[in-house]
Amino acid sequence: MSSVRVWLGDITTLDVDAIVNAANSSLLGGGGVDGAIHRAAGPELREECRELGGCPTGEARISGGHRLFARHIIHTVGPVWHGGDKGEDELLASCYRASLALAEEHDVHTLAFPAISTGVYGFPIERAAQIAVREVRGHLAGPTGLDEVILVVFSSRDEDVYREALFPHGE
Repeated sequence: MSSVRVWLGDITTLDVDAIVNAANSSLLGGGGVDGAIHRAAGPELREECRELGGCPTGEARISGGHRLFARHIIHTVGPVWHGGDKGEDELLASCYRASLALAEEHDVHTLAFPAISTGVYGFPIERAAQIAVREVRGHLAGPTGLDEVILVVFSSRDEDVYREALFPHGE
């Protein structure tokens, strides 16, 4: 049976089959999680991403993990928050669905997601956590090769928010 859990820490240090990168549309690196992943994976990642040719919001692309413990990096481009009436929820949900689909296609058994779009893109963390949990649980409820999905957060406040989304009312 597949499991999902929340983990507070640095996603680049996880020894999993794949990590998800909250990328920008160029896939060539940026700030936040994206910059940390590119720095940890090394310059070979940027070269491989250049060949991928970018990625539209809500979609995902896959690369090698290079210098990371992870074999793969799944790059997804989350939406910039514009108040919630520009399709942001559906675009964020699409990021999770596209990433999970790529994980299945590439025989990934352990997968780690960051809190997509909640940094500089401004997506409200409470709303993002609900979408993440809904999409991951929905995927794991069907046939899957995934054994574990880890929702990685970078602060104790975000950890509390994601734990509440995963286990409402202490379930």
